[in-house]
Amino acid sequence: MRMHGPLNGVLVVDLSRALAGPHATMMLGDLGARVIKVEAPGRGDDTRGWGPPFAGDESTYFLSANRNKESITLDLKDDADRDVVLRLIERADVLVENFRTGVLDRLGLGLDLLRERNPRLVVLSITGFGHDGPEGGRAGYDQIAQGEAGLMSLTGSGPEDPQRVGVPIGDLLAGMYGAYGVVAALHERSATGVGCIVRTSLLAAIVGVHAFQGTRYTVADEVGVAQGNHHPSIAPYGLFRCADGAVQIAVGSEGLWERFSAAFELATDGLTTNADRVAHRDRLIAVIEAAFSGLTSAELLAKLADAGIPAGRVRSMDEVYTWDQTASQGLLIDVEHSTLGPLRLPGPPLRFFDGSQETTRGDHRPPPTLDEHGASIRAWLDE
Repeated sequence: MRMHGPLNGVLVVDLSRALAGPHATMMLGDLGARVIKVEAPGRGDDTRGWGPPFAGDESTYFLSANRNKESITLDLKDDADRDVVLRLIERADVLVENFRTGVLDRLGLGLDLLRERNPRLVVLSITGFGHDGPEGGRAGYDQIAQGEAGLMSLTGSGPEDPQRVGVPIGDLLAGMYGAYGVVAALHERSATGVGCIVRTSLLAAIVGVHAFQGTRYTVADEVGVAQGNHHPSIAPYGLFRCADGAVQIAVGSEGLWERFSAAFELATDGLTTNADRVAHRDRLIAVIEAAFSGLTSAELLAKLADAGIPAGRVRSMDEVYTWDQTASQGLLIDVEHSTLGPLRLPGPPLRFFDGSQETTRGDHRPPPTLDEHGASIRAWLDE
């Protein structure tokens, strides 16, 4: 592995807090960018207080979204500190913020001023529901956005049981889309020499992953609803009970169905096509679970593997992080935290190769303590 990623040499100034913006800047840092996180004096990013659990004085929530960053505390309402921010922005390639619309202007950091000070600057701005439109000024919190953007209506055991996704998926998706937009804008700047403004929101990010549920409505005029652990358009595809628990299977083609039904000697009358199986899902589930009832999950997974049927367990979080496959994909990294000592963190999900040689960044930095790099950043600005 090399010591730097593909964004080595890119400077990101991160004015964001909580999760959507910090997730975007962490992704850029994972790719080798230098990320300077600007935090409020005394308290820092909101997520520093989100717990338990804490490790020492550090919130594990904060640790999840801030690897590969430096921290400096600056009061954006203070003239001298705002001047430091402007000096950082003059050197930056990217600025990331997730204030409500109009806040940057009130702080004296409006986009016109920023672009005047640095025409090459790429600005990523993330809001809850968009920067304009009839509800553009609404505050954005993940669970509210999951509900408003329709995701909760598709998640749960049934239509009367809307459920949030078990991670703040709206924030995470907005961060991912934001980082994607930044990389595209940097590519465009290499040709034009001029930066641009990239905007996304929690609403946009969730609608952006509606996938077939979106076209199900816009094209077919069908409104999707939650229906538990079974796919609305493919069958059998979901969670099925067996003797000591449950396994998941994905029979995504007619060829797989033929192998699957033969391996388990299923009665297939009226279940020949996928459309038949979707229409008669309850009967299909009963037939399959009757065939699975005499097998343990281990026996069942072995038999499914022999038949070439995609299948898997439902792992707990500890099982995921102790799984050798997880480690083999670089999804765990070890860092030395300045106050906590050795830490093992979830790692970045991208890997890079130059032919057969892996070139993924290998010099990951731990999440910073509050203002850990303030003195060194100020000294660098004075050079």
